[in-house]
Amino acid sequence: MLEGLDPEQREVATALNGPVCVLAGAGTGKTRAITHRIAYGVRAGILHPSTVLAVTFTNRAAGEMRGRLRQLGAQGVQARTFHSAALRQLQYFWPKAIGGSMPRLIDRKIQFVADAAAACGVRLDRNELRDVTAEIEWSKVTQTVPADYAPAAVKAGREAPRDPAEIARIYSGYEDLKRDRAVIDFEDVLLLTVAVLQDRHDIADQVRAQYQHFVVDEYQDVSPLQQRLLELWLGERDNLCVVGDASQTIYSFTGATPDHLLDFRARHPGATVVKLVRDYRSSPQVVHLANGLLAQARGRAAAHRLELVSQRGPGPEPAYTEYTDEPAEAEGAARRIRELIDAGTAPSEIAVLFRTNAQSETYEQALADAGVPYQLRGAERFFDRPEVRKAGVALRGAARFGGNDALLDDVVDLPSQVRAVLSGEGWTSQPPAGSGAVRERWESLAALVNLAHDFAAARPGATLADLVAELDERASAQHAPTVQGVTLASLHSAKGLEWDVVFLVGVAEGMMPITYARTDEQIEEERRLLYVGVTRARERLHVSWSLARSPGGRASRRPSRFLDGLRPGSSAAGGARAAAGTVGGIERGVTGVGTAAAPVVRRAQRTPARCRVCGRTLTDAGEMKLMRCEDCPSDMDEGLYERLIEWRAEQARLTGQPAFCVFTEKTLMAIAETVPEDAADLARIPGVGMRKFKRFGADVLAICAGQDPAGVTDDD
Repeated sequence: MLEGLDPEQREVATALNGPVCVLAGAGTGKTRAITHRIAYGVRAGILHPSTVLAVTFTNRAAGEMRGRLRQLGAQGVQARTFHSAALRQLQYFWPKAIGGSMPRLIDRKIQFVADAAAACGVRLDRNELRDVTAEIEWSKVTQTVPADYAPAAVKAGREAPRDPAEIARIYSGYEDLKRDRAVIDFEDVLLLTVAVLQDRHDIADQVRAQYQHFVVDEYQDVSPLQQRLLELWLGERDNLCVVGDASQTIYSFTGATPDHLLDFRARHPGATVVKLVRDYRSSPQVVHLANGLLAQARGRAAAHRLELVSQRGPGPEPAYTEYTDEPAEAEGAARRIRELIDAGTAPSEIAVLFRTNAQSETYEQALADAGVPYQLRGAERFFDRPEVRKAGVALRGAARFGGNDALLDDVVDLPSQVRAVLSGEGWTSQPPAGSGAVRERWESLAALVNLAHDFAAARPGATLADLVAELDERASAQHAPTVQGVTLASLHSAKGLEWDVVFLVGVAEGMMPITYARTDEQIEEERRLLYVGVTRARERLHVSWSLARSPGGRASRRPSRFLDGLRPGSSAAGGARAAAGTVGGIERGVTGVGTAAAPVVRRAQRTPARCRVCGRTLTDAGEMKLMRCEDCPSDMDEGLYERLIEWRAEQARLTGQPAFCVFTEKTLMAIAETVPEDAADLARIPGVGMRKFKRFGADVLAICAGQDPAGVTDDD
């Protein structure tokens, strides 16, 4: 069961008692480590399968974990999402804890939020409904009640899609409506399970008797509500293994926080902390860029970043390409992808990753024009989006009956006609504030406005009817096979996935970081989002940006600040120095009553020895003792060296040992070259161990100072 695991993964697999925190960098085999941990415990008879509960955040991840455990012979282990595990317990204990039948669980809360808003006299469109719903979900996972929403949103730096007091009223009305209709939502599942376990100690004891060992994956994404549920599952016990990476925290807008991961050692002073930094996914060149991205990061998560070490063979350097405009960037990516496919790369092993879903349309069209099949992940196809379809209907109607439309009375050119029509669908000349559905809807409509500009420039004299025909042709041309296609995905939806080749597109200021990221915390989350994108690539990485939006446009854009000092020809912003990352290894906690003693480092990565003359990395043991290459010039004090040789001969005679057992000649040469002035200088010289330092240190320092040594007597 332990074969094939590296030393750190093996430590994860065998540390089955007490709290364990696994800090796992991207591509370091964390799922392999924790599934082997569970399977090893089961196969060794230490863990009973039915007493183990492994929780993660997506059904896909839970299913993958169950599959791996079955392959490893650990059937019977529960691997579920937080919601699935809580729902199972709530359904079982509802008759005993509350009585009667459990309320119906609603799949989607949009309609309930709409009804609650209407009851409050507030009219919300579809996109505002989605944003307000997101605010209600955030409130519930952060355990914020309606009365506290407004101050909590301000404290968290959230940009509310409506007046906070208005959202609080809708939130309160939503809760009342659910109660009246006897239904619950997914957040209620967690809240009610927490309430039952808090109020009914007999039920809590029954759950704790069932589950005695817990594993939590993606721990950096835990919300306060999920953390509270986990604490209730645990009780006073500490058989808990958590796995996460603070540098991959990209869902803070949903209530996720890395604080639980970063504070784990403070809550569990006796915890074993294992750091996985051996990257088995990406080439050294990709890993170097990933490390460089985080080297300039700031904040608490950055202070705990992991320095990845690639375990793969060398690959090509990341490619950086600057384009004149967005269409040229999309066409360039499509052209390279076509070449890769023609050379034998499977389309399913290629991904194009972008910051916002609204960017997909340009790449959908470019890939379709190049005859490249593609599939969209985590987003609707551009022309299938409701706002785009509705806009198409409006444009088609204007093309047919525009003569009777007052909006078009004073406009003559095609772009102005499109702007006038789409203004009735929510398009404005300035983008809305915030990052929610309203912004995404605006970006979709803005993409149509931009398309009209480009179409009119390419076909002077084109009419609105011509544009509608063009839109229809584009929509039909994008019906490409989706099974073996190139993946188009937003950076958020790419989390947890990997490809041989990744194209990171639109990596320019205003998009990465996104315009509405203003605070230091928001900027750092954008940096982490780009880091996640980079670490999706196994072999090849293409990074690109464009200077203008459309052909002939003003070249006012610049590459993302996150690439400063990393891409060729750029320098680090402000001359900032890269911060050192955390190395891999294992730290064992020191247990004790009422104390949180400092960890004992069992294994740490050594700094490479370098020649003090030419700076070359040293590998020969003799050269490492001298701290210089054999061929590099020596500045040894010849007289001091001779005195040390004479002293060593006398010590060997007195102690009856061979001379090299006192100090080797290489160690004496190193001493004569560095001429240590104090104990600290002498102790730093390779070959001067603690035992020899205690026995001979005073004599050696005396000789270096030109004094007579005290010497060693025959009695010694």
